[in-house]
Amino acid sequence: MATPVLDKADAAGSPEPGFADSPYITVTMRIRRFNPEVSAEAVWEDFQLEIDPKERVLDALHKIKWDLDGTLTFRRSCAHGICGSDAMRINGKNRLACKTLIKDLNPEKPITVEAIKGLTVLKDLVVDMEPFFQAYRDVMPFLITKDTNEPTRERLQSAEDRERFDDTTKCILCAACTSSCPVFWNDGQYFGPAAIVNAHRFIFDSRDEAGEQRLEILNDRDGVWRCRTTFNCTDACPRGIEVTKAIAEVKRALITRRY
Repeated sequence: MATPVLDKADAAGSPEPGFADSPYITVTMRIRRFNPEVSAEAVWEDFQLEIDPKERVLDALHKIKWDLDGTLTFRRSCAHGICGSDAMRINGKNRLACKTLIKDLNPEKPITVEAIKGLTVLKDLVVDMEPFFQAYRDVMPFLITKDTNEPTRERLQSAEDRERFDDTTKCILCAACTSSCPVFWNDGQYFGPAAIVNAHRFIFDSRDEAGEQRLEILNDRDGVWRCRTTFNCTDACPRGIEVTKAIAEVKRALITRRY
């Protein structure tokens, strides 16, 4: 029997197919920078970096901040699409940087990153969220009952009653929907989709008893009737909430007083 012989390449331990090439590619991140201490105008700045296309935009921003320019400023926390703090405009669309993969953005062209619209930019990708959170607070986003005493038992709810508002419980307050709304861009007094979504969550909760109050708040001139049903908010929501549908249901409840 002939003795098997390894050729020189195999003897040297040639790499398996698919491992010879580096997974990294060169991408250009084009970031809209703003520093009020330096200039009143925002400018675009390009950064080139090597990155695995399966990594996220948030990873690219980290590489820039840690290795190229420590002054780059942006918000992030959990990095898993739960906290909502890293909402920004990526290639012209509102997205969460921690959920957006480089490979899904046509990395052969510059990837543009800028702050979300409609809110004052404080620095680079950080905006003043206070107007957004004030609208959220104004709709009383908490359970209200007429019984002022401590409950002696659980407030029970059927699965069907829970399902009525289940979709709007998913909101993570990232402001992606509100800052994608043309009405909000033009008039910062508008409550905005996120506030209405969070009002919806309690208006249709069978355990809550302040639905009328919330409806009257949203019946204001800057309330739900400002919505022009462009569906931008639904498209922008990283949690897949049917925002436009929720707004329509609040409008219907205002007309019929049934909820």
